[in-house]
Amino acid sequence: MKVFRNNLISFLLGGGLCLTACFCIGFNDADKANEEQPVVSAFTVSPEIPKHIRFCGENLDLKRYNMREGFDRELSSLTYFHSSTMLLIKRANRYFPIIEPILKKNGIPEDFKYMAVIESSLDTRATSPSRAAGIWQLLEGTAKQYGLTVTETVDERRHVEKSTQAACEYLLDGYKRYKNWTTVAASYNAGMGRISGELSKQYVDDSMDLWLVEETTRYVFRIVALKQIFEHPYKYGFVLHAEDLYKPIETEEVVVSSDIPDLAAFAKEKEITFADLKRLNTWLTDRSLETKGKTFSIQIPKAEELFYNKPNHYVHDKRWVVD
Repeated sequence: MKVFRNNLISFLLGGGLCLTACFCIGFNDADKANEEQPVVSAFTVSPEIPKHIRFCGENLDLKRYNMREGFDRELSSLTYFHSSTMLLIKRANRYFPIIEPILKKNGIPEDFKYMAVIESSLDTRATSPSRAAGIWQLLEGTAKQYGLTVTETVDERRHVEKSTQAACEYLLDGYKRYKNWTTVAASYNAGMGRISGELSKQYVDDSMDLWLVEETTRYVFRIVALKQIFEHPYKYGFVLHAEDLYKPIETEEVVVSSDIPDLAAFAKEKEITFADLKRLNTWLTDRSLETKGKTFSIQIPKAEELFYNKPNHYVHDKRWVVD
């Protein structure tokens, strides 16, 4: 009955819009209006573009044609890529509580959390064609440069806390060079060498004024467009309730400094499945763990945390939900 009522309301609204359109066109064009009235139950509306948007405390002027059109492209794409964008908000409820304090501790603007979303869709298992990995999509060389362990059995690029710390250190190095967070964001995609070289060759000071490959040109716009949706989800058609969001999973920490030859046996000993061990510790990349003289912390989920026996009530950002 509820579905029928919703369908009826949608039909009436759609009919009302069509009728309004007919009056606006005028009686002389009634035949044409009848020919062109919608044959679908939904309308695709171009999202409103603000005159400017803030990113990391810096003002991006969207009145200039390339700025407006670049932002419009990404906002339209994310708005109408419904299922994927909705899932990003759901996942953020689990990962933003981890990422934000690390950004704050390092003096990195909170807006960079949206860069992690764009990089990996908040998927710790994400791997790019260039073999970048983890939430922050770090290359192996960069990861090792910033202190992460990458071996046959360990890949800390997939460790949320440690990879976030490494990303922060990279961003801080970028800010020391550019003194501009937007340019730092562009350099995360293209590399500092490429951005510095192009700034010099094109005689400009801001990466938003550069002619770059399409991927990098779109990159910052995609981040700020995602920020716009995350801060105003209902405005862009995303209607979520607290129980729709993915809850953070509470774990207990097990510190290990010796090798674990069989992680499946280790998981069974801890009364969880090997699959759950891997999901909560995606940095464990093999069936065994070789510590190589290092100490690692393994997260063991609490049994009651593995089920949605009760509705999720944790909402990291109240703007994401309608209740």
